[in-house]
Parts: sequence; C-alpha cells; structure tokens
Amino acid sequence: MTGRGTALCVDIGSTFTKALLVDLDQGRVAASASHPTTAGTDVLDGYDACRAELLAADPRAADAEVLACSSAGGGLRIAVVGNEELVTAEAGRRVALSSGGRVIEVLAAAGRVPEDAWERVVGHTTPQRGGGGGGGADLVLLTGGTDGGNRAVLVQAARDLVAAGWRGPVVVAGNVEAREEVAAVLAGVPHVLADNVVPRIGELAPQSARAAVRELFLAHVIGGKGLSSRPELTEMVRGATPDVVLTGVELLARGLGGRHPGAGDVAVVDVGGATTDVHSVLAPDPEGGQSREVVAAAPVSRTVEGDLGMRWSAPATVAAAGLEEYAAAAARRAADPAFLPDGAAEGDVDEAIARAAAGLALRRHAGRARVVVGPDGRVVERTGTDLREVDLLVGSGGVLRHGRPGVAQRVLGRLEEDAAAGWQLPRAARVVVDRDYVLAAAGLLAADHPEAAYRLLAGMTGTTGMLEGAGG
Repeated sequence: MTGRGTALCVDIGSTFTKALLVDLDQGRVAASASHPTTAGTDVLDGYDACRAELLAADPRAADAEVLACSSAGGGLRIAVVGNEELVTAEAGRRVALSSGGRVIEVLAAAGRVPEDAWERVVGHTTPQRGGGGGGGADLVLLTGGTDGGNRAVLVQAARDLVAAGWRGPVVVAGNVEAREEVAAVLAGVPHVLADNVVPRIGELAPQSARAAVRELFLAHVIGGKGLSSRPELTEMVRGATPDVVLTGVELLARGLGGRHPGAGDVAVVDVGGATTDVHSVLAPDPEGGQSREVVAAAPVSRTVEGDLGMRWSAPATVAAAGLEEYAAAAARRAADPAFLPDGAAEGDVDEAIARAAAGLALRRHAGRARVVVGPDGRVVERTGTDLREVDLLVGSGGVLRHGRPGVAQRVLGRLEEDAAAGWQLPRAARVVVDRDYVLAAAGLLAADHPEAAYRLLAGMTGTTGMLEGAGG
C-alpha cells in the first residue's frame, strides 16, 4: 500500500532511528524525524517516536508505506572463511563489506586455523542457541577454490565450522563443484548456495553472494537478535543499512538509463562516531588489462574503518593521523560520545578529527598505484580502489550535516597533497553533503519506486541535468 503517494523510509540504528516521509510523486522529502533508539528495551520505540513526529508534520504519514533498514544490535557481523588469505579469503572480505557487513574475522582455511579463531566466530554459543551470541558472527561467508579447482579445503572448512558449534546462517560462495558435498555437511544449518565469488583467478563476481547475504540477513539475523518483541520489525526491514546505502550510491552513479543519467563515478565518505565508511561505484577500469591483481577490483565496493571516528574512535583517529595536539580533546569525546561543540575552538577540533578520519579512510579505500616492469612487460600494481576519476564525492555523518558553513569543503576538499603523493584519490570531484540522509531512503525505494529514488538523489546533488532527464 502506498499511502496516498508517500513512503516512510526508516533507518533503525543502535543509537538513533532516522525517518523520512517521501512524496513519491515529486520525489522529495516531505518531512523528517530522528529519535534515540532504545536498544535496551525495544528498537521500535524509536520508530514510534519518529512516526508520531512525522504525523504531526504531515498527516499522510498515517498510511504511508513503511520501508526500513537496520544497523541495530551491532549491524550485520560477518565472518569470512576462504582458502588462501590473498585470494578467496580476500575476495570474501570484499564481498562481505559490499553486502553491508562488518567483518569480524577472516580465516584462511588452507593454512592452520587457530582453535580460538573458530571460537571467536561462534561466539562461544552452544549448538542449541546458534551463531551470533556472545560477540560472535551473525553470518558466515564460506568461500574457497576457483570453479573446477581445489574442493577439499572448502568441504573441510564447512566440517570445521559445524564441529566448532556453529548453527547460524551460512552463505556458500566457493567452488561450485563442491557445493553438493558442502550442502550435505551443512544440512542442519540454514544456508544458501551462491555462485563462486572467484570463479577464475583475477575475477571477482560478488552479485550472487551479496543477494544471498541479504536473504539470510532478513530471514535469520534481524528476527534472531531479540531487538523487538513486535513482528513489525521483520516485516519492515529490507536489508542492512550499509547494503541499502550502497544500493542508493549505485543508483546515483548509474542512473536509470535513457533520459535518466547517472552522476558518473561516485564515492561516499560517511564519518560516524565509531567508524568511517567509504562506498564507491565506478565504471570499469580501462587499464584493467595492465593491472596486476589476483582478485580483480570490484566496481562496487565498500570499506569500513573501525578505528576511525568522531567519538568512540576519536583517540585512535588522532593517533593514526599524528595529531598529538588533539589527544586530550579526543579522549574527552570518547568518554562522552554525546558531546557537542560549544564554540569555535571545539568546532575546529571536530573538523580536524573529521578531516583526519575521512582522509585516512579514503586513502585506505583507494590505496596506491605504481608502474613496474616485469617478465610480462609494464604492469600497474594497485593496493585499493582507484578513485582518481571520481566525479562526485558525497559526505555523510553528523559532523558534515550539522557543521558550520563550508565544513564539507574544509573536510573533504583538500585531497590534492595526498593525490600528489601517489594515493589514488579524487582529482577533480565535486563535493556535496547528504544533508537529509537520502542515500538510505533512495536505496530503500530503488526497487519499487525507482523514479522517486532517482529524484531524491538528483535533489541531493543539485544536479539539474538529472532532474531534467527525469522528465514528467
């Protein structure tokens, strides 16, 4: 039901729930609300408060279609098991991140896996309670072997996982010739068989595994965390928040085809209190044939930097950036995550921490490139995702949404020195801020209301060409 042409798009977080009432005909935000999430009682209490606020602002919220994403309860915690650290385990890590997961463990099963590593994955749960308890994973992504290659390691990894007591959901995305045997091993465990994430050396195929992660997240994780006693939660939630945001970024970059152009190559930097996430959607690399990579770079990717943030992770951020002069201020922020700047001096500190977190996160995501000459001639060695040709750089996070005028340019508009030092960072990107939190809403709307989602994104970027192309 589309409640008189509106949709209520909700992000249920661990600390705050944010909601937008979207006019589907016009593709614009009709009203917005946010409220602390009461994860200690019922996460839907925050949703109820947001809905009441939206109802007071616009009566159409009463019967609006409700679409939600969630990062509550620690988000989607994924453990990745692959054959080799630099091939299938690394491929699995990239796919897990692009699926909206927080990767808590990466194991290379072809080597010796420490016994306590399996315990960290399982979280010391008993076979009756299943995975995810005690700080373990919510889901395991099991990869290994190219198609037609080694089967034994993937099968043995499945056996070891079950023997360790894992009873949570598993996505199997390894050698397709081993799937039947692996499925037999996992017969008592919820699992989905996906296509191999590394069907051949040098090729990364994430789509099938991403869809499988989404399916199991909805079926087993959201309802299994005890976040709410109300059945509406599982009915509302369409995916993990980072996965939904990345869907919005894909729509922003690629458009809808025809008269609905995309913005080109796009990168998004979300500076949070505990983590800084980078999402990127790029056109295929024209130098791909000259690149030396065992696992190909994915055009759609995401990285999560758990040591970079504005509050909980502020001390680690200033330490990593060498900003010793801000150590005391960072410690105050970590001790009081609700801290808000109360003057120009504290505002300057917040911007310095944000600039450090965003810059470090972008460098880690983008990596470096260098030309080397070997037996095969000239090749490019890369360590990340090449962002040099990014057309649009989108900032997100409270420090950018609610900061002082010009904050986005001060935090994100000074990448020239890093680019000159060899980092593959944007060279001439336009910088905008997702002030109304529309990337998540667009991701929620993309499947059923693509035109409205597209118009939301066009409005966020102020791209008149996109709006004119939308027509009607």
